[in-house]
Amino acid sequence: MSAAPIRLFLLDDHEVVRRGLKDLLDHEDDIEVVGESGLAEDAVERIRTIKPDVAVLDARLPDGSGIEVCREIRSTDPSIAVIILTSYDDDDALFAAIMAGAAGYVLKQVRGTDLVDAVRRVAAGQSLLDPAVTQRVLRRIREGEPAEDPLHSLTKQERRILDLIGEGLTNRQIAAEMFLAEKTVKNYVTQLLSKLGLERRTQAAVLVTRHDGKNPRAR
Repeated sequence: MSAAPIRLFLLDDHEVVRRGLKDLLDHEDDIEVVGESGLAEDAVERIRTIKPDVAVLDARLPDGSGIEVCREIRSTDPSIAVIILTSYDDDDALFAAIMAGAAGYVLKQVRGTDLVDAVRRVAAGQSLLDPAVTQRVLRRIREGEPAEDPLHSLTKQERRILDLIGEGLTNRQIAAEMFLAEKTVKNYVTQLLSKLGLERRTQAAVLVTRHDGKNPRAR
C-alpha cells in the first residue's frame, strides 16, 4: 500500500503565483494541496482547521507576514512543517523565520523541482537550513539581537518628510519643499505615524530629533 500523500497548504496573496504553485505541487503523486489563502488572518484559521503536514507561506502579505502565521500555527501545532517563500534574501527575515520555527526559507526564484524536493524534505522532518546560516543565527542569539531602528520601516520619501517634521515645517511647507501636493504630504504623514505607532506629529518630531541626536550621521 502506498503512503498517504503529503497534505499541503499554500499562502500567497498573488492569485497567479498561488495557482502556479498549486498546479506544480498538485501534479506530484505524493503531494496534495488541501487548502490555500491570500491573507494571513484567514490562513491561520484555515490551517488550524485543516491541519496540513506542510505549509508554504509567502513572507510578505497585505495583512501581515508568513513569519507571523508560522509563529501562530507552530505555537499550537508544532507538527506542521513550514517553508517561508520570499522574493527577498534578507538576514533579518531569515532570523525571524527560524525563530518562528520555520523548517526552511526559500527564495521564489527557486526551480520547481527544488521546491518539490523542499516540501518532501520538511515533510520527512528535515531542515532546509544551511549549517552556516544556523551558526549565524546561534551567534546572533548568543550576542543578543540588535535593537531595531524604529525608523527602519519608513520609505526614503517618508523618512525625508519625517525629517522636515522634525525641523518644524507644516504640511504646506513640506509640500513646497518637496514639490508635492499638500494632500499627498498629509497622506504620507498619516502613513508614517501609523508605521511608527504614533498619534500626533509632535510625537514624530520628538522621535526623529532623539534618533538623529543618537545617530549624528542619520541624515
